[in-house]
Amino acid sequence: MEVSTLKLLKTLVVATALTLAAPFSLAQAAEVKIGYVSVAEILKSAPQAEAASKRLEKEFAPRQRGLVEAQKKLRQSEEKLSKDSAVMGESQRRSLEGDIRNQARELKRTSDEFREDFNMRRNEELGKFQKEVLEVINGVAKEEGFDLIVNDGATLYVSPQVDVTKKVLGRLTSK
Repeated sequence: MEVSTLKLLKTLVVATALTLAAPFSLAQAAEVKIGYVSVAEILKSAPQAEAASKRLEKEFAPRQRGLVEAQKKLRQSEEKLSKDSAVMGESQRRSLEGDIRNQARELKRTSDEFREDFNMRRNEELGKFQKEVLEVINGVAKEEGFDLIVNDGATLYVSPQVDVTKKVLGRLTSK
């Protein structure tokens, strides 16, 4: 009987403690200030994102033009083969087919390198921009007393009262 009395007493003590602590935790929860930032809107609207895009375009435009020219040359060779193969000699046709295979192989290699280099540079630019955005968000959060800022990654509903996206964009624009 003593064991069950102790268990009952222990349960009553825990229940009483939880009952007494509940109003305090609710009061603390009511004081939490939450904000929201739309990262998608920032990536779309911030001048830094547009500037990074222009830098990438300028840096990679010559290589992209070279790829377009190589594709055009390959297409012309393929058209020549399909159009003239009936009147070509065997060795001439085999030579052109070999050239086409080499051009296609080189184009694929060059395209893969281009894509890899472009993605690497885009990720560098995006990383710099994300760091800058995070600094601005942290600044807004500290200055305005936010306890938590959430983004659009897993947010289902946002009241306009807690949306600080425009403030963040304003600061990014003024930088």
